[in-house]
Amino acid sequence: MTQTHPAPTTTGAGAPIESGEQLLTGSGAAQTIAGITIPDTPLVRDVTTLIRAAEEDLLFDHSRRVFLFGALQGRRRGLQPDLELLYVGAMFHDIGLTQRYRTSSLRFEVDSANAARDFLLDHGVDEAAARKVWLSIALHTTPGVPEFLDPEIALVTAGVETDVLGIERDDLPAEALAAVTAAHPRPNFKNRILQAFTDGMAHRPRSTFGTVNADVLEHFDDSFVRDDFVEIIRNNTWPE
Repeated sequence: MTQTHPAPTTTGAGAPIESGEQLLTGSGAAQTIAGITIPDTPLVRDVTTLIRAAEEDLLFDHSRRVFLFGALQGRRRGLQPDLELLYVGAMFHDIGLTQRYRTSSLRFEVDSANAARDFLLDHGVDEAAARKVWLSIALHTTPGVPEFLDPEIALVTAGVETDVLGIERDDLPAEALAAVTAAHPRPNFKNRILQAFTDGMAHRPRSTFGTVNADVLEHFDDSFVRDDFVEIIRNNTWPE
């Protein structure tokens, strides 16, 4: 990206930063993990500060892995994303599951996308770039679509699919997987991320219609009743 960003600002106290977290703390602090260099820019540092304050380790580490895996999958596919935009999309993609950002009845992906767009516009990023990030987040649980769009959109989904579903995980070098998970571990990740999904969507079950999110509530929320697409067609107000 070529636009100039304002100097970093403090967005909240957040959790204490441990030396092993490999966060971006200032000029010259760019980190390289599994051959992927995390951009060291004011925008990226502000994103990291905001997400660190908003998310527990589970979602923070997951989001960092999504960026790294997305960048690795992009390299494997011959794509050249804007790494700054990819980082923003990856880091914001699940913020709509957190207590502060999950108060609406919208899909959590839309809450996450809206938060990212607002952040980018507040930081002077142009509308087209902000919309690209919005789409990368809003579509990250919609399989079969993102891979046909811009690299930043495709690779947020690729990173999520690698980390959560194991899709194309085995196409990455073992040493890259080891480096990413050493920097951002996955203790009991499968069960914990399913709990985070449940907690973030249980109050808005209708938002899961037509998405993979309905599977989560069907498994873990006894009160959930799945809307049936076929029955909606058969029983709507059209007479035929």
